[in-house]
Amino acid sequence: MIRVSIIGSGNVAQHLIQVFSKVTDIELVQVFSRTKESVSHLIPIDKITSNFSELKAVDLTIIAVTDDAIASVSEQLSFQNQFVVHTSGSVSINAIDSKNRQGVFYPLQTFSKSKEVDFKIIPICLEAKNEKDFQTLETVAKSISNVIYKVDSEQRKALHIAAVFVSNFVNHLYQIGNDICIENDLSFDILKPLIQETANKILRLSPNEAQTGPAKRKDTQVINAQLNFLKNDNQKEIYKLLTKSIIDNGKKL
Repeated sequence: MIRVSIIGSGNVAQHLIQVFSKVTDIELVQVFSRTKESVSHLIPIDKITSNFSELKAVDLTIIAVTDDAIASVSEQLSFQNQFVVHTSGSVSINAIDSKNRQGVFYPLQTFSKSKEVDFKIIPICLEAKNEKDFQTLETVAKSISNVIYKVDSEQRKALHIAAVFVSNFVNHLYQIGNDICIENDLSFDILKPLIQETANKILRLSPNEAQTGPAKRKDTQVINAQLNFLKNDNQKEIYKLLTKSIIDNGKKL
């Protein structure tokens, strides 16, 4: 059995606490949280500490904090030569202080505390400085997920940027669509079947094959009419930029 501790109490940390608590191959030894109450509903209070010096020796310590806090947290760890990883998609493996063995355990998913996720289908991207540590990470990852990838820091940086485009930016476009609906006394619910079908298509088609719409057809009459309809300058600029990108992509193919 692999002994694991988690440092953090945010979205990723809370989901990892929950999933590790359910598997038999992992012993969740401790959770570090500056406010014990934030995770006391997930794990017994005697397993929570807010003091770095109280962290016990384990096989794997997972730092699940904000990107800009990873280096600071890893520096504050009182132990040395233990295996320590972070969960960030955009931060190098070298952000972990070199007094400990460095690695990355990056679950590629959007997490919200109120929304349960199925870890079995979540890709987990792994990186370690030596093969033995990688095998430990792989064993831990396989205990909760069926989708494991070996990804180095440069690849993970690219993957995180790609994820921003397909998740964060897309969600912002949902917000713009919602705003347009509200402004015109329409329910955003009308668009949800379209959103679902678009998401389903990308599971069986390439993005280029799945692309439809006036920009794909180079339908300038519709494009100009929609630009004239939009009153919000920010919405106009985003529409123009995305339309140009779709048209330019078609020229390259």
